[in-house]
Amino acid sequence: MKMKRESNLLKTLSFGQMVQSLAIFFLAVFSIFGCSPHQKPSDKSLKIGIEAGPPQLDPRLATDAYAQRIGSLLFSRLVRLDSSSQIRGDLAESWEIPGPTRYVFHLRKNLQFSDGSPLTSEDVRFTFESILDPRTASPHRKTFEAIDHIETPDPETVIFYLKKPYAPFLFNLTMGIVSKISGNSVESGPYQLREWIPDEKLVLKSNSHYYGTPARIKEIIIKIIPEDTIREMELQKGSLDFLENALPPDFLPFLEKDSHFTVFKTEGTTYAYLGLNLQDPILSRKKVRQAMAYAINREIIIDEVLKGLGKPATGLIPASHWAYYGDVEKYAYAPMKAKKLLDEAGLILPPGGEPRFKLIFKTSQNDLSKRIGEVIQQQFKEVGIQMEIRTYEWGTFYSDIKSGNFQLYSLRWVGIQDPDIYYDLFHSSSIPPLGANRGHFSNAEIDRLVEEGRVTLDPEKRKIIYEKIQKIISEELPYINLWTFSNVAVLKKGLKGFISDPSGDFFHLKELYWD
Repeated sequence: MKMKRESNLLKTLSFGQMVQSLAIFFLAVFSIFGCSPHQKPSDKSLKIGIEAGPPQLDPRLATDAYAQRIGSLLFSRLVRLDSSSQIRGDLAESWEIPGPTRYVFHLRKNLQFSDGSPLTSEDVRFTFESILDPRTASPHRKTFEAIDHIETPDPETVIFYLKKPYAPFLFNLTMGIVSKISGNSVESGPYQLREWIPDEKLVLKSNSHYYGTPARIKEIIIKIIPEDTIREMELQKGSLDFLENALPPDFLPFLEKDSHFTVFKTEGTTYAYLGLNLQDPILSRKKVRQAMAYAINREIIIDEVLKGLGKPATGLIPASHWAYYGDVEKYAYAPMKAKKLLDEAGLILPPGGEPRFKLIFKTSQNDLSKRIGEVIQQQFKEVGIQMEIRTYEWGTFYSDIKSGNFQLYSLRWVGIQDPDIYYDLFHSSSIPPLGANRGHFSNAEIDRLVEEGRVTLDPEKRKIIYEKIQKIISEELPYINLWTFSNVAVLKKGLKGFISDPSGDFFHLKELYWD
């Protein structure tokens, strides 16, 4: 009888879940008997694993999370955010704001690109003017449209003149600087790109011309490994030294008990959501979106699938952010309420077991994303919604989302800095390629408020504006909020100097060293 029960259990698992279950079993065996093969680390290299490779690394064009994380190692910025989300000088040694439309930056002396050529104010000016040039087709163009013109009175001074006051301007200057002569083929950060094999690996080497303290690890090998189980096995056998937010929660209890590794878990700001195409005749109905939000049991997904590594989200902005407003509709799990809203929307459950309507849900081939999709699929089924899951390799999936080729999808926003992101995501003029309003949301009051939020410099008045925005967005639901993820990093024993960043940024890797 016992053998029969185990056989029936295996029949209920997908192939991916079976593979993952076996991987966890072998990981447990390795942990118990101490028979995991571990290579001795080199003090000159660091091997890390990521889920998907960046489509490109030019900071003027890149939008995906891994391009920005890797780019932070390759391209310095005028200013950057530290691990506490405070603005710090990077290429800029200091700056002043003489008036609401004038920003003056003083660069550090003797800055250089990775080829030894000088980095001057002209390169800073070129970077932002090229973003504003329509021929560049930069997805960041609208972010910097407030710039009227840029002056460079000397090689170490950059002056931005704005058309009107623009509150998030300083935050937005965390943009990698490229060369006026060589474009993005030379780097200004602590590392430079030595090799790039798409969908396989990137190799970075320390930049000897970097202005700051040289990176202690001279080489970083970034391996692109889409499968969770393979990343874990590579970590176990010593082919990887470091993983951050790139392992399923199921593996962590075993790794925490393994003396070969150190596991860091901290509160994160990465926001997970369901994106909807509001041009769809069904999803354009607010009651349908609200019903879908009530149909999702976030708590059970966080507990059972994420193993507690997350918190339910009430919106884009994390609770630790100065602009966060929590007094909004929170959509706790309420399947009966979901059914009532669907009935009111005219989507009555047909007889004979047929669904109210059908949806196509797109996601990447990431194992955890697929498992979450399967749980949501079952929860939607309980209120009469049929959801078909379609998985794609990352490049195809992300291309479809950017082009609006979707009905329903799930993604994450990483490292939200300023609430002005609401303009990029939900202003009616931010339809791609001019912004990230991929669901074609349109609301006149939101348009008015996000425009007002951009030009209001008083922090308290600005906070009130974004409270109103969060309240409206929570009612209209262009996104269905899911949760914010915890940050989880796994380091091979002997790897020191780790600094956790709420956004999971890779810039801290320059501080790592082998003990």
